[in-house]
Amino acid sequence: MLPDLSEYKWIVPDFVWELDEHIDFEKLRKALPDAEDLAKLLPDFDKIGESLSSLKGFFLPGYNLVSEVIGASDLLLLLGSPGETAFRATDQGYENDKQYKKVSDKEKVDQLQEELLQTQLKYQRILERLEKENKELRKLVLQKDDKGIHQRNLKKSLIDMYSEVLDILSDYDASYNTQDHLPRVVVVGDQSAGKTSVLEMIAQARIFPRGSGEMMTRSPVKVTLSEGPHHVALFKDSSREFDLTKEEDLAALRHEIEIRMRKSVKEGCTVSAETISLSVKGPGLQRMVLVDLPGVISTVTSGMAPDTKDTIFSISKAYMQNPNAIILCIQDGSVDAERSIVTDLVSQMDPHGKRTIFVLTKVDLAEKNVASPNRIQQIIEGKLFPMKALGYFAVVTGKGNSSESIESIKDYEEEFFQNSKLLKTCMLKAHQVTTRNLSLAVSDCFWKMVRESVEQQADAFKATRFNLETEWKNNYPRLRELDRNELFEKAKNEILDEVISLSQVTPKHWEEILQKMLWERVATHVIENIYLPAAQTTNSGTFNTTVDIKLKQWTDKQLPNKAVEVAWETLQEEFSHFMTEKKGKEHDDIFDKLKQAVKEESIKRHKWNERAEDSLRVIQHNALEDRSISDKQQWDAAIHFMEETLQGRLKDTESVIEDMVGPDWKKRWLYWVGRTKEQNIRNETKNELEKMMKCNEDHAAYLANDEVTTVRKNLEAKGVTVDPCLIKDTWHQVYRRHFLKTALSHCNLCRRGFYYYQRHFVDSELECNDVVLFWRIQRMLAITANTLRQQLSNTEVRRLEKNVKEVLEDFAEDTDKKVKLLTGKRVQLAEDLKKVREIQEKLEAFIEALHQEK
Repeated sequence: MLPDLSEYKWIVPDFVWELDEHIDFEKLRKALPDAEDLAKLLPDFDKIGESLSSLKGFFLPGYNLVSEVIGASDLLLLLGSPGETAFRATDQGYENDKQYKKVSDKEKVDQLQEELLQTQLKYQRILERLEKENKELRKLVLQKDDKGIHQRNLKKSLIDMYSEVLDILSDYDASYNTQDHLPRVVVVGDQSAGKTSVLEMIAQARIFPRGSGEMMTRSPVKVTLSEGPHHVALFKDSSREFDLTKEEDLAALRHEIEIRMRKSVKEGCTVSAETISLSVKGPGLQRMVLVDLPGVISTVTSGMAPDTKDTIFSISKAYMQNPNAIILCIQDGSVDAERSIVTDLVSQMDPHGKRTIFVLTKVDLAEKNVASPNRIQQIIEGKLFPMKALGYFAVVTGKGNSSESIESIKDYEEEFFQNSKLLKTCMLKAHQVTTRNLSLAVSDCFWKMVRESVEQQADAFKATRFNLETEWKNNYPRLRELDRNELFEKAKNEILDEVISLSQVTPKHWEEILQKMLWERVATHVIENIYLPAAQTTNSGTFNTTVDIKLKQWTDKQLPNKAVEVAWETLQEEFSHFMTEKKGKEHDDIFDKLKQAVKEESIKRHKWNERAEDSLRVIQHNALEDRSISDKQQWDAAIHFMEETLQGRLKDTESVIEDMVGPDWKKRWLYWVGRTKEQNIRNETKNELEKMMKCNEDHAAYLANDEVTTVRKNLEAKGVTVDPCLIKDTWHQVYRRHFLKTALSHCNLCRRGFYYYQRHFVDSELECNDVVLFWRIQRMLAITANTLRQQLSNTEVRRLEKNVKEVLEDFAEDTDKKVKLLTGKRVQLAEDLKKVREIQEKLEAFIEALHQEK
């Protein structure tokens, strides 16, 4: 029971290790007497053995003694020494053991058995006291080491190194037939059988969420136990340490585990295969890695997903089918053995029981409730269940109250087994009871399995690494092996460079795009709702009044909002252009999905400054109120703008009329097409309306009812039946075309009207108020574009850049998002290469440390 002091060689002074340099041990050895001379001085052990042979009858049949002489090692075996292997009592070779002499006097045998049991219990208590003292001494040594009394940096513990390898393997996609066969202790059992309680007793802390009868373990929990000066727990992806000696930290740890379990369970599911990794350190803890699995159920109850039972079975099988996994099979001793589900599952995965340890829980309840105690003995001897096991244990892990401390439960367990009839009547052996003995046995078995299998696994991953590297060289000879995180960083830098390019766009380019897009957005409103209604007035005063009123209404309600929308769309288009622009040979299409997602998310998060509309409204209102054209150049620019606009509208109107009346006679002859019946009716209606328009070129924009009736009757006289609505609809396009042609001819007359404009059209029949209107619109567009460009350059581009950085930071922390956006054989191959290299390196480091410790 002495502690392993190989890690504390620093305590011994350095001169001890250098004695061979100062003392000639070879001369000293020659000076000493020979071994034969020393042997003559020793007592005759054969005679001593004969004198002790009479004590053989004191021991019960069934113990495998090495010789007739009872030595110290045999005494420790009988007393249940935890240093020996815990499985010697369950070997199947009892028939070969030597038979002891039977004592004729039955009462004497019973008395001797009672004395032997009391002796066993006495020495068991002595061993526990020594172990407790040893634990305190180790704690003191570790605390001194923790405070940095010596300056040597201690290496990472073996179990921590091994746990890191398992963490990497849990994320590794074994697509190259390199299966994870590294040992770990897999804890399986029926729901509410006491799996979690056994684990807590081994870890010596109440670390798991608890529930009465409901499923609490919803995903596998990997617990790495190791020795340390303080009793603490921490998750592999967190730096927070939970002090397991404080109840508030224990409650926080249980809550955190429950939250992580619920997060790992996908919507519509009850359990998850995602592993939660937890490390527990403390004085006296046995070094090993355990995996607590969801409890096996027989029936899916309400509130559970329909596939819960099958999912639990598949998760359990996935862990147990590892040929080097140690199966800790937990069976509830307080229920009938016939109700067990897990034993059948374990017997399927390990039919010969070479790596299974059977644990019977709630033995205190079983002793009270079971009518025949022999059934407990049959279970422990492996005769009741169809499964076989390497060892059998009986434990008590609670008193029925979840608030009980671990220490009180350990005291209760010790007291129970001291007074238990199961132990007094030798139905159970001393080394088969208590979670302390179980923990020692499992740890011994775990490390034995690790030493036997770890090098084979390292060789397997070495071969896999060679295969992956060969595949990469053949498929991507000129590309670096960048894994998903490295690719993300590369894409991140490219995206940030492209966002910075927005700030390098010239002001002229911004203003040209903004002015063009804004006019496209508002042109229809200006022509249809402002210019055309004002043009129907009879004099210039009414025209200007109508224009001013409508411009004011437009500025107050719609224009600023439209301008901001245009600016935001312009920014999006420019941003998209830079993000999707191909860069020739340097372009890597593996980033396209990521860039698209970043672009969409950044645009979604970006919101234009709310105050922009208010300031823009004032600027636009002032621009539209100004009617003073300062020079001939501005006048000509306004006429050119007006002509372009009217010509575009005229072209659109001609196209609409052509669609209404069908192709003219040239197209009918050249392209061999005809008119439909409706197009013929429309054509006749158009011709009739054009005759009316020629008679009165100053006709109003709308037809009177009597004019509609006249047109209808004229068409009926020609044998064409037409609806009044069709007449009005056709008139709208005919009048529009007439008006636009008239406006264009008037615009041409106004080319020389700047002189009259300066004199306010005094003594002139020419009035060019429509030119002034288009100048006001043009100037408003230019000023608005300039204002929006300033907002873009000074504020919005920077805010968009900030949003992009935030999105990239969020994506960097979201592993699922990166897996979804960075895909392809190249990415997966690089990921596998990275994982296999990391696993191989850590396995080699672990093997080296394992050899050093050995």
